[in-house]
Amino acid sequence: MASADAEIFRLAVLNPAGRDHEQHFAENRSAPANEHAPVNFHAYAACTHGAVFRDLKRAIASGWPVLLLLRGDFRASERALAELKKSKRKTVVALKETGAHQVAQQLSDPTRFARFVRMVRTANGCVASTPEVADFFRLFRDNGIEYLPTPYPIEDENWNWAMENRSGIFVGTREFAVPTRNHLPALLAVKKLSDATQEPVTVFNFDRRRGTKLISEIGFRKIRVHEKRMGYRAYLGEVARHKIIFQLDRSRVPGQVAGDALLCRSVCVGGDGAIERIAFPETCGEKRGDAELIEIAQRLLTNENERRAVAERATKIAKEKLSFRAGRETLARFFAEM
Repeated sequence: MASADAEIFRLAVLNPAGRDHEQHFAENRSAPANEHAPVNFHAYAACTHGAVFRDLKRAIASGWPVLLLLRGDFRASERALAELKKSKRKTVVALKETGAHQVAQQLSDPTRFARFVRMVRTANGCVASTPEVADFFRLFRDNGIEYLPTPYPIEDENWNWAMENRSGIFVGTREFAVPTRNHLPALLAVKKLSDATQEPVTVFNFDRRRGTKLISEIGFRKIRVHEKRMGYRAYLGEVARHKIIFQLDRSRVPGQVAGDALLCRSVCVGGDGAIERIAFPETCGEKRGDAELIEIAQRLLTNENERRAVAERATKIAKEKLSFRAGRETLARFFAEM
């Protein structure tokens, strides 16, 4: 796909009956503070200057090819796919929730599983934000499958959250109830790191009293706990203040924790998400145990030159493989070849 063709390619991301309102990502325009940031599945629309829709007729009227998100019990998605096929709109499908635990939970119901298989086989193709989901799609069809990690606006200076004079450890996870997140082991590891380096710790807690009590029982000396949600830009500002982002997530997710670290020009330690494995091969959790990750984190907390070098290498990888330009070119080629 020539770069000129990629420049004119536009994509409609359709989340039928979803909660996010319709949003257009015009060229050379950053999303206003009250709109969804160009991350997660919004990024697939944003990198092509396309749009996110929740109304089927509006998506069809755009005249663009469609990326249809499969969510909930898949009923709305299946109805939308049938209408898109009638309108002869080129359509690919993608699972909206792609963590290993989320895929297993969604498809454990036989009726929902049957709907999923029908849609995967009926659509023109499938897009997967993780290699594991791409492999899963291949169980049901032999072609028309593209693994495309979530693009990030790494080349856009409006989303460059680099900051000097950083301090502390930011805990990237926040879910005690999901075993594969390993949130409690991460907090225990960070406690050890904080004691050894005297670095303060920041964590988000949405588990209310139960989470507060667990954090209190761990006995941090220096910790800041956020219990209220904040907008994405404010959240990035919080992340960017820290030397490293630490996690022990083993959920095989797309990797927003690492994506946030990239926008902050920071370092993500741990995690086996798709972005972690691509951008942070030296520090991710792939084929590394907790003890090794703690050792890596301690070294980066005390060696600014090494930390800066890892962050710079991650940014270079991201510009090549995870940027909006890379995402747009891959999507344009994939739809053209369909």
